[in-house]
Amino acid sequence: MKWRVVKPEVYDAYLNMALDEAVSEGVRNGSSPPTIRFYSWKPSAVSIGYFQGIRDEVNLEVCRELGVDYIRRWTGGGAVYHDYGGEVTYSVIAPASVFPKNIIESYMLVCGWIVKALGSLGIEAEFRPINDILVGSKKISGSAQTRRGGVLLQHGTLLYDLDLATMFSVLNVSRQKISDKMIQSAQERVTCVLRHSSVGKEEVYEALIRAFTEGKEYEFGTWSRDEMERAWELAEGKYRSEGWMFLR
Repeated sequence: MKWRVVKPEVYDAYLNMALDEAVSEGVRNGSSPPTIRFYSWKPSAVSIGYFQGIRDEVNLEVCRELGVDYIRRWTGGGAVYHDYGGEVTYSVIAPASVFPKNIIESYMLVCGWIVKALGSLGIEAEFRPINDILVGSKKISGSAQTRRGGVLLQHGTLLYDLDLATMFSVLNVSRQKISDKMIQSAQERVTCVLRHSSVGKEEVYEALIRAFTEGKEYEFGTWSRDEMERAWELAEGKYRSEGWMFLR
């Protein structure tokens, strides 16, 4: 099986999530190859899991004030702040038959590639079920997964830098007022690449690409016209729509 690897790109939240769905459709019908992609979010955005309520999780007023997008993902999981400068995001889209049937084992496989990439940068990390990666006792990466129509989509984030003040301002964190104490508490639970290494973001991407492609037949590629047209259709018709956004 030959993989397509798409080098780091920058899109807004709606096109990023629409591309994942468009490629999943393509893998399902045989028009798209198994794909690994890396990307950033511009502007920064908050994504919520499919089963969450956006008003419960996101401070919409602050997002509008700061120019931060907000979006409902196709996958489950919790609310995530995607900082343009502080995060690396990946997606893996392929036939589900390529992965273990057991969900934790499939998470462990893909997250193991991130652990390997971090190790090559001198950062010792470990997979923590169900879907987290820790450095010491602190979370540095989280992922979400869905399997539909025989296709597995897993996407997740690797924290490169931390902007906890903005993160707490755009998320409804237990409805509490943002405080130094809360931020200090988060500092004890979350970490990022720059707290363990001075590597640049480009070096992180290179390490991830090496780890994600090791042992695979692959080629670097880009989107077909049909994939991009479908992604734009989904971005505008679904992911930006109030019907999807405020589904719950």
